Amino acid sequence: MSKETPAAAPQRAPACLKCAHFKITWEPALPRSCLMFGIKSLNLPSYEVFRATGHHCPAFQDKK
Repeated sequence: MSKETPAAAPQRAPACLKCAHFKITWEPALPRSCLMFGIKSLNLPSYEVFRATGHHCPAFQDKK
């Protein structure tokens, strides 16, 4: 089992709205989406990743 380094593990959830993988869907019941993980949710994808894994999202990429 490998340990994550502090640089690899964010201390708090990344801002999904600033992530290149975040998209808004046309589905009123599932308006938020993460293309990296294939998540569609009422909540922000970073919340769903944390709820499922217990770790903050490792895939955040700043939009350019």
